[in-house]
Amino acid sequence: MAEYRTYYVQDGNTVRKVAEPLPDRQTRERERRQEELRQRRIRERRHAAAMRRHRLYTAYLVCAIMAVCGLFVGYVHLQTDITTRMNHVAALESEIADLKAENSATQSRIDTNTNLNAVKAAATAELGMNYANQDQIVYYDMERTDYMSQYYNIP
Repeated sequence: MAEYRTYYVQDGNTVRKVAEPLPDRQTRERERRQEELRQRRIRERRHAAAMRRHRLYTAYLVCAIMAVCGLFVGYVHLQTDITTRMNHVAALESEIADLKAENSATQSRIDTNTNLNAVKAAATAELGMNYANQDQIVYYDMERTDYMSQYYNIP
């Protein structure tokens, strides 16, 4: 970019007078170098300020990325924990179902193996037991409905 300066003053309609003496070539070159140096320093200061801003923005960006990564890791950890717990609950429920089936099978086996008529016959014939008469049955009134305390021997 060329820089043009006006070194002439117009006095009248066509007469030109020099307002100031024209600088020599060395002076013009020195002024041009000084202006370039000044522009370069301004660019360097702006570049340094931009680099500081970029570092700050980079630090903010790194912190934000680390926070998001931390949240993702926490989320994955929670999801894994929930899945593990659900699998454990399913295993426990399966175990409960197996135990209930086993208990039902055992109860059914006990019920089929026990002959109540044989127990009644053994109690009456071998042990001499018989049914209670009406005079042997005693009824008690309870003041509280949840339990009854016995203070004396039952007659």
